[in-house]
Amino acid sequence: MDYGLLKNAIQNAERILIISHVNPDGDTLGSTSALYQVILNNFNKSAQNVDMVYNGIIPEIYKFIPFLDIAKSPQQVKDQNYDLSIAVDIAAKDRMGDSLPLFERCNTRMNIDHHKTNTNFGTLNFVRADACSCGEVMLDIFKALDLKIDKDTACALYTAILTDTGGFRYENTTAQTLFKASELILLGANPSVISRHCYESKPRNMVLLHANCMINAEFSDNNKIAGVCVSNKDMEKYHASNDYTEGLVEELRRINTTEVSYVIKEVDENTSKVSLRSKNTDISVVAQIFGGGGHTFAAGCTIRKPLNIAKEKLVEEIRKVLG
Repeated sequence: MDYGLLKNAIQNAERILIISHVNPDGDTLGSTSALYQVILNNFNKSAQNVDMVYNGIIPEIYKFIPFLDIAKSPQQVKDQNYDLSIAVDIAAKDRMGDSLPLFERCNTRMNIDHHKTNTNFGTLNFVRADACSCGEVMLDIFKALDLKIDKDTACALYTAILTDTGGFRYENTTAQTLFKASELILLGANPSVISRHCYESKPRNMVLLHANCMINAEFSDNNKIAGVCVSNKDMEKYHASNDYTEGLVEELRRINTTEVSYVIKEVDENTSKVSLRSKNTDISVVAQIFGGGGHTFAAGCTIRKPLNIAKEKLVEEIRKVLG
């Protein structure tokens, strides 16, 4: 990849917008923060001319990531004009949510990602499906361009890599992943502190919501398929914000009989958001049927149907890929 094109685009832009995906996770937030810091530290840009935009609610567990406290909502910048927009960890354009119009009205639209289903929707695309996370892609770009990586940037990148590998437990963890994590530790990232924030700082009501969901989980096909539907009533009962469902689909996958797990969250009476995980089955093809995408063993989509109908259609497609 010609990272010189990325460098030139940033150098030549007067105003830059960095966009994270809807329902932001540790990878998109860590990668966004890292890119923001590197631009300010290496390209002689003013903070007034570089904005980060999040879509939805930033989960409490990730608010320790440097500079996220100055990130803005799409509504706060909707009247601003930018020369360069950068989509970070976004597999498909609809994953930008309300930021999509901001992205599309820029002449230069950059796409930095690691999802194999990415459609190369930018005018400049830096997509590497071999990378464990967008954070790894960012680190390789910064090193290739010999850009300064300070302690805060290292913290953000380590968070991105840690969370998208499930604490270095998923199939996307390689020797290179661990080597790059060690580089970030040498640059100042504190692994125990970051791990504590990401995995040992869940709000009480989030844990109670997860417990309720696990009790009401549904199993089928000799327990190979495990899933749960989360209604808005469930969310209200536990005063839960949208990020409270994070990690639930992984909990279902941990069950020894589970091959494919799913979580379907009600958005409104005609819209349901889906998270999918598997152990050995390519469930990205299931997500793509509904206009979504992702990785082989981790994917997501939106089904424009009520919760129960969405579940029926989803399970039908899962059964097909299970044969």
